[in-house]
Amino acid sequence: MTSSSAGAAFGHRTGEVTIDLPERPDAALFFIGRLHTPWQERSACPKNGRESDALCTVELDPRYQPALEGLEGTTHLWLLYWMNLAPRDLLVQIPRHYGTGRGTFALRSPARPNPIALSAVRLIAINEASLTVTGLDCLDGTPLLDIKPYFASTDSHPEALVGWREARR
Repeated sequence: MTSSSAGAAFGHRTGEVTIDLPERPDAALFFIGRLHTPWQERSACPKNGRESDALCTVELDPRYQPALEGLEGTTHLWLLYWMNLAPRDLLVQIPRHYGTGRGTFALRSPARPNPIALSAVRLIAINEASLTVTGLDCLDGTPLLDIKPYFASTDSHPEALVGWREARR
């Protein structure tokens, strides 16, 4: 999907700022699987994964099944995925929940130059080349980029703040 057709499907809001993208990408990625969720439309997705306890399936390409070795006993994972339907040309966005323009890098929106998303999910079950998880916020069929273990000792920063969000409170 081109940037302009993604933008039309995504629905740019009045006041948002876009950019012309480079003609060629700088890197290539391998999708290692797909995420299966209950959501078929953007409006149905939770705003973030912590808002949902829906059971979702991480379906790995079977050739990556050996890479799951050692996950037994793991409670949480980072999933990195490619928000393939999001526009890539937005520099300033107006989130529907805030109504004020913010730079793309100040937001967690899927619309970004490289629509890489991540969620810390709870691992419920491992079944051969698939995982059952909760905590996703993406459309059904979203391409999976990577899986990493979540380490509470190093991945949690309870003191972290986002300035504009704190000022809003």
